[in-house]
Amino acid sequence: MAYNVLDIANKLLLCACNTDEGSEFMSNMKLQKMLYYQQGFHLAYFDEPLFDDEIEAWMYGPAVPEMYEFFKSNGYQWIPPLYLTSVELTDKEETLFGEVFRTYNDYSSIGLMNLTHKERPWKEAGVGVGHVISKESMKKYFNTMITI
Repeated sequence: MAYNVLDIANKLLLCACNTDEGSEFMSNMKLQKMLYYQQGFHLAYFDEPLFDDEIEAWMYGPAVPEMYEFFKSNGYQWIPPLYLTSVELTDKEETLFGEVFRTYNDYSSIGLMNLTHKERPWKEAGVGVGHVISKESMKKYFNTMITI
């Protein structure tokens, strides 16, 4: 079952507020990359999208255009959660979500950008607004990264 992308973004923002000090705050740029990693691993593990919205290969890495526009007014600043409750995922989805969050949250937004620029889905999509990173290419790529 696909979830609303705004609910998934809020879940990431809530998780970021509840982490230990030392992690970079969740800016719009970092949020976009975290959505990409959550979507990629979800596609690979569950064979279905976490959310239906497309991800595009922008100059600074993957971005969900609607979410970028929604949070654009925050600029490079910290984005607070929109609401205090989080969308409920299944137990297995929660486990994967938490693992992906813990793995990638320690990276800065620039660090995440650099990581995504080395990955096949971003490279193959071409760069620019409207260049969609296909769910199939994410699924194939992230399947190679799952170690179960």
